[in-house]
Order: sequence, then C-alpha cells, then structure tokens
Amino acid sequence: MKKIAILLASASLLATGAVSAEEPPVALTVQRLHVDLAVKAAQATIAHCRKKGLNVAVTIIDRGGHVQASIRDTMAMPITVPISKQKAYAAMNFNLPTSDLEGRFTSPFSPGKLEGLIMSAGGLPISAASSIMGGIGVSGAPSGETDQECAQAGLDAINADLEMGM
Repeated sequence: MKKIAILLASASLLATGAVSAEEPPVALTVQRLHVDLAVKAAQATIAHCRKKGLNVAVTIIDRGGHVQASIRDTMAMPITVPISKQKAYAAMNFNLPTSDLEGRFTSPFSPGKLEGLIMSAGGLPISAASSIMGGIGVSGAPSGETDQECAQAGLDAINADLEMGM
C-alpha cells in the first residue's frame, strides 16, 4: 500500500512538471569574431612577416570554419593560401596550436589524414573568455615555427580587443 502511495505521488509530481528537467534552449548564443578584428589580425601578421623579409599568406576563419579574412602577400606562392586556411581550420577544430598536433595522429586513418586539415606549425586558435572564436593560419615562411610566430603577432594585435569585448 505504501508503495502505491509513493508511485501515485511521484506520478502526480511528474504530471505537474515539478520534477521535470529544465528544457534545453531552442537556440544558442555563439560569440563570433568581428570581421574588423579578423582583418586587423591578418594585416598585423603580414606586417610582422614583412619585417623579417618574408612574404606569406594568412587566413582567419570563424568558429564555423568560414574564411573571414585572407591575405596573400605580393610574392607569396599561390599554394600558401590553401595551406594557411587548413592550418587555421585545424587549430580552431582542435583548439590547439597546430605545432602541438605534429606527430599526434600517426595511424593511417587518423584525423591528420582528413582533407582540409594541416597539422604543422603555423596555426593558432583564436579564443576569448573560454570561447573558441576561430583560428589563424600562416604559410610561406621557411619554417612552421616562423609561420607560428607571425600568427602570434596577428593574435597579439587583437588580444586586448578580444578581452575587452567579452
């Protein structure tokens, strides 16, 4: 008898919604990098590499993987554009510098073999207040480490704006 009373009480609470879990939101608010900041970061990246006598390409992508800014310096090779995009895409998706991904995926069917991802130094995630905002990728310097240094200069140019805006 006591079990029946407990079951009836539980059923009535469920029917009134008193015990129901909170409904998930219908839509989510996602922070996005403004195109003006993407352009500012790209220009700072190119300027930093030029000071080193280098012509590179830089691509800034948003959280959805869409290009917001892409600049290929005058003498940078055409192939630097898709490479910079793929570095930015990998950095954004893994939320890690692409230099941290080198050698991480070595099996024949690992993510490192997926089309559209390049996991060599030169890509950095863009984040603020624990939110992934996008990625920046650079290609064309003699080494991935120099690509990454240039990408960091681009990030440094917008970090204060990102922190103030969040």
